[in-house]
Amino acid sequence: MAQHHLLQAGKSSKMRKLTSLLIGFAGVAFQAQASNAICYNCPPEWANWGGQLQLINKELGIRVPMDNKNSGQSLSQLVAEKNSPVADVVYYGVSFGINATEQGVVSAYKPKNWDQIPEGMKDPQGHWFAIHSGTIGFFVNVDALDGADVPTSWEDLLKPEYRGMVGYLDPTSAFVGYASAVAVNEAMGGSIDNFAPAIEYFKKLANNRPIVPRQTSYARVISGEIPILIDYDFNAYRAKYNDFTNAAFVIPKEGSIAVPYVMSKVKNSPNSENAQKILDFVLSDKGQQLWAEAYLRPVIDGVMSEEAQSKFLPATEYERVGSVDFAKMSENQSTFADMYIREVN
Repeated sequence: MAQHHLLQAGKSSKMRKLTSLLIGFAGVAFQAQASNAICYNCPPEWANWGGQLQLINKELGIRVPMDNKNSGQSLSQLVAEKNSPVADVVYYGVSFGINATEQGVVSAYKPKNWDQIPEGMKDPQGHWFAIHSGTIGFFVNVDALDGADVPTSWEDLLKPEYRGMVGYLDPTSAFVGYASAVAVNEAMGGSIDNFAPAIEYFKKLANNRPIVPRQTSYARVISGEIPILIDYDFNAYRAKYNDFTNAAFVIPKEGSIAVPYVMSKVKNSPNSENAQKILDFVLSDKGQQLWAEAYLRPVIDGVMSEEAQSKFLPATEYERVGSVDFAKMSENQSTFADMYIREVN
C-alpha cells in the first residue's frame, strides 16, 4: 500500500512538472505571437518595405514577415477573412483603402502625427491614411533599350521601336496599374468619369506586345527583362542611386499624376496593439525619413533632406504632374476594370 502511495505521489509530481512545462511553453508561444504582426502587401522590393520592416523589428521588437500581395489581392484576402482576420495592418493604393472602408474590413485608428497628415490624404475617421506618395511615369533601364532613345511621351510607347519592351502592372488588380491607367487617361483628354481614352490607348499598346505582370516587377527592370515599366518615380531613383543601374525616370510630356499609398488597421486584427504601434511608427520621424531616403515623398512635411530631394528630377519637370479626386477614383475603379477586361485583356 505504501509503495502504491509512493508511485501515485511520483506520478502526481511528474504531472505537475509536465503541466508547468506546458504552461511555460504556452507562455513562450504567446509571447512569440504577441511580438509579431502581419502586414498585407509589404513586399521587400517595393518602396523599401524590406528596410522599413527591419527598422520596425529593431525599434519595436515586432517581427513582420514580408508579403508580396498587391493591393487588389490584399483587399480580396481581407474580405475573404472578414469573419476570422489574419492580417493586422494593410498597405495599398488610396482607392483600395476607400473600398476597404466601404466593405467594413478595416477599423478606425488615428495614429501619432495624425494632425500633420494633410486633409484629403486621410479618412476623417481614420479608416485609412496616406504614409507617402509617388508620381507615375516611365522607369527605364537605358542599357536594355538596344540603342533606342529613352521615350519621352505616352505616344512614344506606341512606336514600333519599343515593341515588346514596355511593361505595366495589371490595372484590374495592382494599384500602380490602375493609377497608370488614370494617368494616361487624364493625359489623353479623359476624366475620372470617362475612361474611353485610356481604353483606346491600351488597345493600341496591345499591338506593341506589352508585358503585363500582376506583381511588383522592380527586379525585372533591373535585369533588363522589362526595359520600360510604367511605374513610380521612387523605384527608378532607387535603381539609379542604390542599385547603380543605368536607369532614368521620365514624366511624359503629356502629363501624369501623383497618388498616395495608404495604410489601415485591419478590423478585429489578431495583434491589435502591435498593429497600432506599427502604424504609429510609419508616421514617426524615423519611419517617414526612411521613406524619404527611399525617394518617396513623405506625407509629413519637412522630413525629406536636401540630399534626397536633389536626386529627384527638377521641380520644373514635376509641374506636369497633377492630381485627381481619390474618392471618384475609387468609385470608378470596378467600372474601369470591367471595361479593360472586356475590351483590352
